[in-house]
Amino acid sequence: MKLSWKNFLLWSLPIIVISFFIWQGFLAPTNNELNNSNMNNSRMTYGRFLEYMEMGWVKKVDIYDNGHTAIVEAVGPELGNRVQKIRVELPNSAPELITKIKKLNIDLDAHPSKNSNALWNLLGNLLFPLFLIVGLAFLFRRSSNSNSGPGQAMSFGKSKALFQMEAKTGVVFNDVAGIDEAKEEFEEVVTFLKKPECFTAVGAKIPKGVLLIGPPGTGKTLLAKAIAGEANVPFFSISGSEFVEMFVGVGASRVRDLFKKAKENAPCIVFIDEIDAVGRQRGTGIGGGNDEREQTLNQLLTEMDGFEGNTGIIVIAATNRVDILDSALLRPGRFDRQVNVDVPDFKGRLAILNVHANNKKIDSGVSLGIIARRTPGFSGADLANLLNEAAILTARKRKNMITLKEIDASIDRIVAGMEGNPLTDSKSKRLIAYHEIGHALIGTLLANHDLVQKVTLIPRGQARGLTWFTPSEDQAMISRSQILSRIMGALGGRAAEEVVFGEAEVTTGASNDLQQVTSMARQMVTRFGMSNIGPLSLESEELNPFLGRGMNNNSNYSDEIAIKIDKQIQLIVEECHIKTVKMIKENRIVIDRLVDILIEQETINGDDFRAILNQYTNIPNKKV
Repeated sequence: MKLSWKNFLLWSLPIIVISFFIWQGFLAPTNNELNNSNMNNSRMTYGRFLEYMEMGWVKKVDIYDNGHTAIVEAVGPELGNRVQKIRVELPNSAPELITKIKKLNIDLDAHPSKNSNALWNLLGNLLFPLFLIVGLAFLFRRSSNSNSGPGQAMSFGKSKALFQMEAKTGVVFNDVAGIDEAKEEFEEVVTFLKKPECFTAVGAKIPKGVLLIGPPGTGKTLLAKAIAGEANVPFFSISGSEFVEMFVGVGASRVRDLFKKAKENAPCIVFIDEIDAVGRQRGTGIGGGNDEREQTLNQLLTEMDGFEGNTGIIVIAATNRVDILDSALLRPGRFDRQVNVDVPDFKGRLAILNVHANNKKIDSGVSLGIIARRTPGFSGADLANLLNEAAILTARKRKNMITLKEIDASIDRIVAGMEGNPLTDSKSKRLIAYHEIGHALIGTLLANHDLVQKVTLIPRGQARGLTWFTPSEDQAMISRSQILSRIMGALGGRAAEEVVFGEAEVTTGASNDLQQVTSMARQMVTRFGMSNIGPLSLESEELNPFLGRGMNNNSNYSDEIAIKIDKQIQLIVEECHIKTVKMIKENRIVIDRLVDILIEQETINGDDFRAILNQYTNIPNKKV
């Protein structure tokens, strides 16, 4: 930040004033004759001074400091019978002292103080108000000309939106990939802004608001940047959190100021990122009767579609928590369109990888299609981070090109964490090997389970070993047989430990597996209707207490049904466990061989694993 002389003066003003008064009080020259008197460091009490006068030993008295200090010339045995100057501190009220000195015929002289500090006191009294006035003047001037820094205190109710008459974000629609449906929606909005006559000719009206909905990292903000770069109209951008302050009414004032500026520059686009910070449901009973967030939301609702209207202003908002937004905010007339920006599919991931690979040096042997196939569930931000991590790893290894090895390591790091130290040959390493081979074996032998990608003993994150599966592309609709296969696959590690080492040697390594098993079995019973209880949905998704929902935590079923639910969950898990243990026992020979290979190589890829297993038993064919 460039520091101007005004900023320097404003921030250094308190230091200057404090330093000035310290200098005046402690370091300013006093110019007192008392300091120039030729005397030693001898001092005498006032009582002793009176005794010396009675004895006739005092020859002369010089009074200084407005009668508070005296320099006495005295002689006596204690002074070596020679005249010496001694300092005496006089009391504040001793009117009889002067009379007594005159009565004893002692030479008396009074020295009025030369107040050389008068000038400094005058300057101090004048300079302090002067500095204060000058500082306040600069403060008010900054507050009227600036929207940031200390001057913002005087522009509290002003909007903090970033305004660009011609937005130059450096992003256009060609830079956005993997969300073609959302792009089509916004290309239409841009066309409406550029050529409104094409739509108004048939009676169409420009949409007032478009709400972008989707998980984090899917490109909502990137799409807004592309709209700003393509539309060539004035563009306002602000975060939802910038409306809300601790003082009631400030957020509403900022909303009014934002839309006032937008109306002055219509037609224009207003982009509100993370609108859930200000658009949460009202009337939850939390925050008091005069909640700042509710006041801000009320003003936003009025500005978007109130009595006056906002012709020519398109509000684009983004959120990943549409479930907590107020229903009045979501209705047509405020947000006419809700555009879902979801996690990309295979084609979308491939298009995103092509965009981010443009500035990367990738080996010709690397297929982006294989990377896209291996990364289901990755968002656009995840894929960008993947290639960036691979580039960083390539530079660390002092290579010139990114190879598939660096990309594989980057995927593992993003999903599971940093690579740990290799395990040493021990009983613990063999136990972990049997555990992971158990997962991979059950997952391979079950037709409805995901395909095994690799098995490794290289620790990552909190896991001491890992079995990677390649999930299928369609995860929205899952059958009962697929859920049961996943339960059995998760129990494979625990079952291998029981069969090989005995129940007494079972470890805590399957704790996370058991949590997943219990969760899947419970959802089968209470949400999906996949049990003997019947096709009933007994539990809903987890609700948010801060929204005023689900705070009582009342169940929707009786205690009798709760007992049946527990029995059904236990029955599902026990049946899967029995089948898993049976499969482990039937394939004990190949398990031992696979464990020996895994301990030696530390990693077995999926193709090699299936080739070895196919030598001992028939494995089902699965779609990649």
